[in-house]
Amino acid sequence: MSLRGKTLFISGASRGIGLAIAVRAAKDGANIAIAAKSDQPNPRLPGTIHTAAEAIEAAGGKALPMQVDIRDENAVAEAVKKTAAHFGSVDILVNNASAISLTGTLDTPMKRFDLMFGVNVRGTFVCSQACLPYLKESAKAGRHPHILNLSPPLSMKPRWFGPHVAYTMAKYGMSMCVLGMAEEFRADGIGVNALWPRTVIATAALNVIALADPKKGRKPEIMADAAHVILTRDPRSCTGNFFIDDEVLASAGTKDLDQYAVTPGNKQFQPDFFVD
Repeated sequence: MSLRGKTLFISGASRGIGLAIAVRAAKDGANIAIAAKSDQPNPRLPGTIHTAAEAIEAAGGKALPMQVDIRDENAVAEAVKKTAAHFGSVDILVNNASAISLTGTLDTPMKRFDLMFGVNVRGTFVCSQACLPYLKESAKAGRHPHILNLSPPLSMKPRWFGPHVAYTMAKYGMSMCVLGMAEEFRADGIGVNALWPRTVIATAALNVIALADPKKGRKPEIMADAAHVILTRDPRSCTGNFFIDDEVLASAGTKDLDQYAVTPGNKQFQPDFFVD
């Protein structure tokens, strides 16, 4: 149950859930390729690829910070190639980077629509496509490769589409990649799964959600610990799943989740989107 010596390529790992997953893997002694756009400090969005690298190495891992726009297939291909050359393999891909706009059809500028589809759907597909040849090699070497998308369970309930159809389609596009790629690469021994939180997670992303209250949420570490459980399972038997964070932890024997509450003692959490 360790990621020691494994190499993870994580999109959007400069902050939030992506960084938390990276730091948790680093505690095992993993290698982390940080693929994110934030190279310089931004007062509105704390964290850069360089501060993430410092946190990863302080936790016991090895870091390779790279400024990458995951919408650019050439940049992604070069970053993945650099990762494999630097660490000797690519064993795990975490598609974490995402763009959000909780707006209705008439209030969603096409520039924002294109951003969400470019990052969420195209970015996920591009990173997966670039990593898959290396993940196949990882499988042949018995290194138990995985792809993990931070995306929700698929649902056709109108309530998840009506208020923000563009965002929903973009997030479900990531989930459809899980559904398709899990089946496509099942015989190769590559696990492809999705992970989503039960409650809102207190990250900088909440700043763009008007009604979200981080005090009624959980820390990113709950997603990191759940991801760790998934990524240390046998990919031949763990693939094609749409996991929810607390259910994953419960299956691993962790049922007391008080440590993850932003507000100590809080039991009234704000549910995340797409969770019934």
